[in-house]
Amino acid sequence: MEQWLQTKVKNYYYPDQTLVMGILNVTPDSFSDGGNYASIDQAIEQAINMEKQGAAIIDVGGESTRPGHEPVSQQEELDRVLPVVQALVDEVSIPISVDTYKAEVARQAINAGAPLSMMCGEPKKNQK
Repeated sequence: MEQWLQTKVKNYYYPDQTLVMGILNVTPDSFSDGGNYASIDQAIEQAINMEKQGAAIIDVGGESTRPGHEPVSQQEELDRVLPVVQALVDEVSIPISVDTYKAEVARQAINAGAPLSMMCGEPKKNQK
């Protein structure tokens, strides 16, 4: 069965296959990579590598979800995520998503070129 991912920006075609999502944490306290991709240049290089290795989507996260993490402000998350999303739009040919529980972060990321948003986390924290 053919699969299409339709976004307001572009349509992506995927033949019948399992898709791999590359996780790009742009936080200094990530539990999965220890903050290796907190700079824009490091994040871009890693995203390009993930695409070359077969990732079909790049998911950018700007707030750690490790146990015991300290939540970050909406502005801090935007400061981490938006420059990376804006840079990746011109660097990779696959869709970009943003992992957040903040509606405003999702909205601005979509406007910056990330056609997908993974709304995760606790809805009670989802405040402007």
